[in-house]
Amino acid sequence: MSERRPHPAARNGRKSVWRRALNAPAATGPTPPAPRADPPEPEPADADSVVQAALYRDGVRVSTPASLADTFRELRDQPSGMAWIGLARPTEAELLSLAAEFDLHPLAVEDAMEAHQRPKLERYGDTLFVVLRAARYLDAPEEVDFGELHVFVGPDFVITVRHGAAPDLSAVRRRMEDSPELLKLGPEAVLYAILDSVVDGYVPVVSGVQNDIDEIETEVFRGDPEVSRRIYELSREMVEFQRATRPLVGMLHALMAGFAKYGTDEELQRYLRDVADHVTHTSERVDGFRQALTDILTVNATLVTQQQNAEMRALAEAGFEQNEEIKKISSWAAILFAPTLVGTIYGMNFREMPELHWVLGYPFAIVLMAIVCTSLYVIFKRRDWL
Repeated sequence: MSERRPHPAARNGRKSVWRRALNAPAATGPTPPAPRADPPEPEPADADSVVQAALYRDGVRVSTPASLADTFRELRDQPSGMAWIGLARPTEAELLSLAAEFDLHPLAVEDAMEAHQRPKLERYGDTLFVVLRAARYLDAPEEVDFGELHVFVGPDFVITVRHGAAPDLSAVRRRMEDSPELLKLGPEAVLYAILDSVVDGYVPVVSGVQNDIDEIETEVFRGDPEVSRRIYELSREMVEFQRATRPLVGMLHALMAGFAKYGTDEELQRYLRDVADHVTHTSERVDGFRQALTDILTVNATLVTQQQNAEMRALAEAGFEQNEEIKKISSWAAILFAPTLVGTIYGMNFREMPELHWVLGYPFAIVLMAIVCTSLYVIFKRRDWL
């Protein structure tokens, strides 16, 4: 899901290296504008880093360079072409070479390397820097996996830097190559296709989360003891989902606000407005999911409290019943103790004892036992012990 962030000191040290490399001191005195200079040769690229690099002209792929250096060289040889470079977790050397070749802003390069950025849209001169948070729903663990995508859009290039498995940009590239009329509109059309792919990727996530919420509602009223943890985990994912979708609404509106200024094609404007509508709808659904989970958590807490109260009431009633039984047993024990006491006294083996030779001694003992037992029975009965 998320990667461990490096120590701040390490980040600051690396950033200073980038800034020194990207902001080399300029020569003194005015110098005439020069054509794009050859960038320093990058270090050998990781085979998994450069996903694909291609050059396009008039919406058609004309070349598939094998390395970044070949891409730079062929793009200089074809001034009317457009380069589309896809990277996955690139190395510092690769980003430095891209920054030197395409004059990328150091702050944008730092963000692309560091990742863990919130969605945003920044313009540095004639280059757009876009940060997107893609999402995909994993069926097996029933959770949402988030990826991060950084896009540099210039006059004749598009550079994508992907952190995570989503989105599948190869599908975006195939779609655009199958629509040369759209691809011919240039880098802005590629940016639209990427935005549309990221937003379309939210649809199965919304469906999966809706199914999870339906299951959670059933588990809540069924009294599943693990449901609270599932609600909490899904709520955290919805917070991340909100962070991915909510800023995207403002980004697309900011992009639409610049249509007239930057001369965006009218057909492309319609496509971007459609993406903005989908993002707004998704953002509203996510907000609704989070509110629903909050309500479900409240209901679950109420049901748990009611269950606990019912259990405590049952325990109290059981204790009361036991107390009543104990009182009855104690009362009968006291009643039976009285004749036992009298009989024990008269059963002592002493020669000289009052009433021992009295004719009425036995009837007196019986009557005494009856009077004591009856008195105790009346007392216990009045106290509702019997």
